[in-house]
Amino acid sequence: MAPRPKHEHESDEKQPETLDGARKKSLSMAPAVSTAALIEDDPWEMMELQDTGVKWADLDTKKKVLRVFTTAAKLIMLLGLLYMFVCSLDVLSSAFQLVGGKAAGDIFQENKVLSNPLAGLVIGMLVTLLVQSSSTSSSIVVSMVSSGMLEVATAVPIIMGTNIGTSVTNTLVAIAQVGDRNKFRRAFAGATVHDFFNWLSVLVLLPLEVASGYLEKVTSLIVRSFNIESGEKAPALLNVITDPLTHSIIQLDESVMSGIAVGDPEARNKSLIKVWCHTASNTTVQNVTTTNCTDLCWELKNVTEIINIKKCSHIFVNTSLSDLAVGLILLAGSLLILCTCLICIVKLLNSMLKGQVAVVIKKIVNTDFPFPFAWLTGYIAILVGAGMTFIVQSSSVFTSAITPLVGIGVISIERAYPLSLGSNIGTTTTAILAAMASPGETLGNSLQIALVHFFFNLSGILLWYPIPITRIPIRLAKGLGETTAQYRWFAAFYIILCFFGLPLLVFGLSMAGWQVLMGVLVPIAVILIFAIIVNILQKHKPQWLPSALRSWDFLPLWAHSLDPWDRVVTVIAARCCCCCKCCNSNEEDEKAKLENLANGIEINDNTMTTVEIIEPKKTVDSCEILKATSL
Repeated sequence: MAPRPKHEHESDEKQPETLDGARKKSLSMAPAVSTAALIEDDPWEMMELQDTGVKWADLDTKKKVLRVFTTAAKLIMLLGLLYMFVCSLDVLSSAFQLVGGKAAGDIFQENKVLSNPLAGLVIGMLVTLLVQSSSTSSSIVVSMVSSGMLEVATAVPIIMGTNIGTSVTNTLVAIAQVGDRNKFRRAFAGATVHDFFNWLSVLVLLPLEVASGYLEKVTSLIVRSFNIESGEKAPALLNVITDPLTHSIIQLDESVMSGIAVGDPEARNKSLIKVWCHTASNTTVQNVTTTNCTDLCWELKNVTEIINIKKCSHIFVNTSLSDLAVGLILLAGSLLILCTCLICIVKLLNSMLKGQVAVVIKKIVNTDFPFPFAWLTGYIAILVGAGMTFIVQSSSVFTSAITPLVGIGVISIERAYPLSLGSNIGTTTTAILAAMASPGETLGNSLQIALVHFFFNLSGILLWYPIPITRIPIRLAKGLGETTAQYRWFAAFYIILCFFGLPLLVFGLSMAGWQVLMGVLVPIAVILIFAIIVNILQKHKPQWLPSALRSWDFLPLWAHSLDPWDRVVTVIAARCCCCCKCCNSNEEDEKAKLENLANGIEINDNTMTTVEIIEPKKTVDSCEILKATSL
């Protein structure tokens, strides 16, 4: 028994060693666990598209030829899809004009409302959303200014609104990548960086324009300083390729909306669908009866008659359908083709941009110039965006084309931002060339409005690009991308609120009067500014705030978090899913019973009872489980 205490003592000595060994082992394992937790993929880092196929050097001659033909076929298919994508955007614009074109012309007739700069801004947005073309809405504004119905000062906020309205197209395109969370995060941020630039530019430049008339005075000085003569029409470029297809589907008479906007009573009864594509005008001097005489009075006037020569060849030229019906048909078809082309383009790009191809493209697009010329890279990107937009003659087409590339990680958001800024410049240069084709008597006003659009975008670039710290749209777009990646329903909420809900609210309040508009919007603006300032201080200088404002926990959870709203959306979706499942299960049961009766299959009563009782229970239980999970 003597050794017993010694044995216990030995065990006591060995126990700390064992514990120390376990502790050392656990400590040695800790860095691996923490490192694994810390090493996460940056959601904004561009994905490495790996080449999973066989290398070129390992292929024999037959497989090399096959790969060349496959790559060429994919490239041809990609070009075809891009062509169809651009054509579908053109048809989509025509469809929106057929659906809401006359309403857009009626909106522009509200001259009392247009005198309010904020109302003019949202009217420009709404009209551009209705016709899905900033060039169309801008041409209406130009025609109204040329006819004397609008002054240039009144038209400036409308032009700003058209700039915002045209950015909704690429935001809608980004939703097509909602299936993949990471791609959707980058695509939606890459699309909305254009939105935030336009919104922030308006927030700064609209008050400045109201207070000083900055844009109106600068453009007026330029127009008066240069002796500009009317020139050729703007070059067609891409339209030469797309017009044969789009004109075989639909052609619109652009003068109808302009006629409605300037108050032409005959234009209201005309259809927007163009019937006669080749016409001639014959002007003669005729005796015209005047109506302001007591007796019959005659006056010599120039009377212009339009002679129809040749009908158009599009498929709706002889249709008996209304403009609304044709517009809805084209809207559904163009949206279907647009989404299909976009999905196929993304899949083709994913299959083509692999290995060395992806590396080369990323280096070309995203690499900066070497020091000390790195700062020039962004400005070159702006020029590239302007040039590409000038070629395609649509900022919506260009920004919509680069949005999928941002989603799959080929173009970074930091590079997509200057490309989008360049697209804003490119679309204004096209408008300037088009304005220079105006007649001499309206050239000054037309060119001034086009220059307002140009200098508005140029001023926005000077505000939000040259200094890196002022590139706020990038940070805001990334924040919105994170939110929409976590709560995907928020993307639809953002589009409905910013592009439809808020403009319609402001337009409705404008109809009620200036006092009502300010009485509602000023308190909302004060609350938003206060919340923004408090959020900034909470993040950077919380010690400057009272203890109650260092967090938003004193508010109800629904007022400072999207989680309660997400649960509501989830519950609604779960209930809809349950209803669909219950209906489908009941229909399947009825079909099974009818098939059994038709085939003359005899089923035991007990078995039928079991089936009839158990199946509804399964359906109910599954619905209850789904509802409980959603809650």
